[in-house]
Amino acid sequence: MRIFINSSLVVLAIFLLNTNGFAQQASNPPFDFPDHTTPEPPMRPDEDRRLLSREDRVLKKGLLAPSAQDRLTYESFLRERKTGLIRLMPRESYDWETYHAKKQVAIRGGGAYYSFANLTHAYGYGNDLALERNVLSVGFAGKDYGMLTNLGDRSLEEITLDDPGTRFISQYKPARREGAARSEFRRFQAGVMIDGALYRSRLPLQLGATYLLRSIVYRESDVLVAFRTVRKDSDGSVIIAWKLLKKYPVPE
Repeated sequence: MRIFINSSLVVLAIFLLNTNGFAQQASNPPFDFPDHTTPEPPMRPDEDRRLLSREDRVLKKGLLAPSAQDRLTYESFLRERKTGLIRLMPRESYDWETYHAKKQVAIRGGGAYYSFANLTHAYGYGNDLALERNVLSVGFAGKDYGMLTNLGDRSLEEITLDDPGTRFISQYKPARREGAARSEFRRFQAGVMIDGALYRSRLPLQLGATYLLRSIVYRESDVLVAFRTVRKDSDGSVIIAWKLLKKYPVPE
């Protein structure tokens, strides 16, 4: 009798463990992929920020410049204020510091990062967006963090702060303490579902899709940007059209 009871308890314990594991898995966001663990390049000291050279909203020369056809396609859109057109390089192929790739782009990060607040591809100057292994990401150093959401095939022109799809991300209040900021970093790293939309710090690259980005860089910037992935070149780089929806007070 004692053996039978003990066996029953073991079976019950295994059942409860499996049920609990299934419940935790089911609570995760519907999209999942392995997190990369490639470290970011070390940040520059603050005094080096005086060396920052802001780029034009649309580069016309060099490896980071969109093609003439890209510029022509978005000519009308680019007449609007707070818009731009950029090329992001794949970090795994161009970040010569981390991946020891051939140095084709002289700036740190190899052209895989971009700051919409400071208009630069150079890593270490308030970066808001990066491209690596066909994944777009935000939040790269210290307690900085952010979120992305994919709106699907929508025109950039129609995305405004009045759009219901921008409500959560535009009204989000940044964490004020470092511990809370790091907690929020982990929360968005895992993914959060709000009103049927997934908000996450890393999302897969989808061509022809429009995304919302909120990037919180402490003592630097806090911006909300809508951007569209236009096309992908043979070298893995991606052309992105963007517009700044809102610039918030600098978080401390």
